[in-house]
Amino acid sequence: MAQHAERHRRALLAAPIGWIIAVSLVDVLAPRDVHLGPLLVAAPAVTPSIGGPRAVGFVAALAVIAQAAIAVLRDPDELFSANHQTQIAALALVGMCLVVFCVLRERRARELEQVRYVSEAVQRVVLPPLPRRLGPLRAASLYLAAEAEAQIGGDLYAAARTETGTRLIIGDVRGKGVGAVREAALLLGAFHAAARHRTGLDELVAHLDESVSRGLPESGGHGPGESFITATVLDIPDRHDRVHMVSCGHPPPVVLRDGRPLTMVAASPAPPLGLGGLSRPRYRIDSFRFVPGDLLLLYTDGVTEARDASRAFYPLAERVTGWAEGDPDSFIDRFRDDLLGYVGGHLDDDAAMIAIGHDADPGVRLRGPGPSPP
Repeated sequence: MAQHAERHRRALLAAPIGWIIAVSLVDVLAPRDVHLGPLLVAAPAVTPSIGGPRAVGFVAALAVIAQAAIAVLRDPDELFSANHQTQIAALALVGMCLVVFCVLRERRARELEQVRYVSEAVQRVVLPPLPRRLGPLRAASLYLAAEAEAQIGGDLYAAARTETGTRLIIGDVRGKGVGAVREAALLLGAFHAAARHRTGLDELVAHLDESVSRGLPESGGHGPGESFITATVLDIPDRHDRVHMVSCGHPPPVVLRDGRPLTMVAASPAPPLGLGGLSRPRYRIDSFRFVPGDLLLLYTDGVTEARDASRAFYPLAERVTGWAEGDPDSFIDRFRDDLLGYVGGHLDDDAAMIAIGHDADPGVRLRGPGPSPP
């Protein structure tokens, strides 16, 4: 691939060289009162779009030589005229400026590539894709960063297997971009450390709130009440058809059942994580039905607040109505294309989505409504 690109660039380099040859021939053959030499500057001017500093320097030097050759061929005495001396000096100056520009451009490109490499490494460590299998669940995840230089920002998600099921979290840090990575990593670390050991979902969320409240100011938060994370935490038992949920100011999950989206709004949502120390909330556990064949969608507000050219919000429930994709990977692929097409290819905020499918073990019969949430 690299060799093919290099051959392609060399082929394109023939265009400015051909332009220099053509202008030189026409200028030499033209009447004495016609001077086409100034057109030579077009050759080095277009070369930065084709090659790097060496190519630009080569074409610029060729243009200077051509200008001198034109003067000698038309009249050897003209080489030392003020007109030709000025044109040669101008070509040399333009060529040097273009070479400097290309050097700076390549340095900037290397820096940007390094930033992207680091952000991708951070994403793999802090926010890897969800496993495709979580017990009887099939999972797929999507993260779209608003900043082109960053592949990770303030949205987060994670999953943890327990003895009886799967626990999931999806959240959104106040703010966006690379500056929110510390806060996202703080919550994800607390979740992974406690999800398997905290027996009650309310107990787990209380622990997460305490960890975030204590950690946000230390990680660069602005102060009490100024940094927070909206989140939804779910417990999906392996042997029951009820999902237990605690919502902390986060957009509600959607269950896609037979092509119909059902929004699971929490009856009594808690405040975002990081604000619990101000209000001492009681975390109420809601539940809803989730059976084989359903598709559970968890998302951040970067999805529902995405806007099209007319500034209309992305209508998630309306857009996914009738979608027949039962496989999470297929759904995520279609959803990505639909969302980016709706907004014209660029998001104003980070967006994340998790799609969860349920495959019951043939030897296990799901029971409902299941045990009461602790």
